[in-house]
Amino acid sequence: MRMFLGQRRREAEWLDDPSADPAELRHSLAFIRKVNRFLGYTRIVLWHLSRFSVNWNRGGKIRILDVGTGSADIPCAILKWADQRGWEVEIVGVDINPQIANIAAEAASDPRLSIVRGDALELPFADRTFDYAITSMFLHHLSDEQAERALTEMSRVSRRGIVVSDLLRMHTSYAFIWLATLLASPMVKHDARVSVGQAFSKREIKALRDRAGIGYASYFGHVGHRFVLAGEKFEFRRVA
Repeated sequence: MRMFLGQRRREAEWLDDPSADPAELRHSLAFIRKVNRFLGYTRIVLWHLSRFSVNWNRGGKIRILDVGTGSADIPCAILKWADQRGWEVEIVGVDINPQIANIAAEAASDPRLSIVRGDALELPFADRTFDYAITSMFLHHLSDEQAERALTEMSRVSRRGIVVSDLLRMHTSYAFIWLATLLASPMVKHDARVSVGQAFSKREIKALRDRAGIGYASYFGHVGHRFVLAGEKFEFRRVA
């Protein structure tokens, strides 16, 4: 069993291959949905949106961009959450992988959710198009320079703020992933273990945040070997 406490170990994930086996890809995305649901990773995104919502105006529309949307499970959960609280929300999910974008589009049965193909490093939207830009389990797929660029782009297109969730590179996270995927499919097993090696440490993600110029986003640790960078731009922060 290899441990990753030194530098990030960059390695391609099979899920990122545009020519990946469609059945394996769907199985892998289904596994990610289960992990997001059962380990509370979707709930943590909703928690941050909930705390931001204290400053939202009833009757106004909140627009959200989900970068690296995968199978769009988090956007779907956000729309359900918004309905329960009476918020008007519209979401755009963006993914560069054509197969994944098609799978996400199948899940986007709600007219408030649309899926587009696009590059996180050059988001095809004007400045401040959205209120918030969010992403989950995407940043570790990128090099340090690409991750910095993606954070900068997310901040550029968002008017209010961002929510970024991803893995942490730790001894315990690799051990957990190794055990959790022992009986998983080959793609899930490979990609889950590679993901930990590519994940950022707490120190690295804070440094990325600062280089990207998004100091308004605070660092939060989360159970299950995750971190969240989340915050609103200073002009939108609640005044006590």
